[in-house]
Amino acid sequence: MKTSTEKLIAEKEGAIGWLIFNNPARHNAMSLEMYQATAEVMEAYEQDDEVRVIVLRGAGDKAFVSGADISTFEKQRASAEDTAFWDRTTEQASKSIYETSKPTIAMINGYCMGGGVSLAMSCDLRIVSEKSRFAVPAAKLGVGYRAHGIRKLMSVVNPAFVKEIFYTARQFSAEEALTMGWVNRVLPEEQLEGYVREYAGTIAGNAPLTIRAVKATVNELLKDPEERDLERSEALVSACFTSEDYVEGRRAFMEKRKPQFKGR
Repeated sequence: MKTSTEKLIAEKEGAIGWLIFNNPARHNAMSLEMYQATAEVMEAYEQDDEVRVIVLRGAGDKAFVSGADISTFEKQRASAEDTAFWDRTTEQASKSIYETSKPTIAMINGYCMGGGVSLAMSCDLRIVSEKSRFAVPAAKLGVGYRAHGIRKLMSVVNPAFVKEIFYTARQFSAEEALTMGWVNRVLPEEQLEGYVREYAGTIAGNAPLTIRAVKATVNELLKDPEERDLERSEALVSACFTSEDYVEGRRAFMEKRKPQFKGR
């Protein structure tokens, strides 16, 4: 798939859609164009029935995303209007990851800082190498974080750890991140990619409608009660029970074979 910038690569591998942040010279720091392309790729994968799992990763072996590309700020965030556009664009990129109906995995090897944390937290799962480092250095820059960004972090990290992350602005190791619940798995670097590929394949082999219903319901339950659309969740559950995949799943179980789900 061709994207609007060479600094973001989209590659399909069977049922896996890879989204690769490709700015290794700057530890995959994000430009405005990269954020725009992220939303484009996520929308394309959302519409592609062949793609059942989306994996985000950084190019090279130094970083997932080290934050925003400060070298672009003189042109892209020079005025209040430019800054507002930047904020809308970055939020749309994160939103496109968080709201896709398909399961998403952040494969993290190296630095995951600032805006990289926001992108990773927009994913459903985070699988990382032992050398990975995490930080939100807002307090070292005098930057304010809006409620939706903090709430996203609080959905997986308890409030005391969220405060520690922001108060200290320090780097946390992969093991510390695992203890906090920030990440799902920590692996030796040489095992990371193979593990993620196999893990994504396992998810891709399961019933897409079931996964879609679970993801939607979890996301609804994380909202304030008055904002939840549980009727939508119930409709997605009902769709599972009236699907061809439900029939296939029952038959495969009785016949002691692997089911072949079609997502319908």
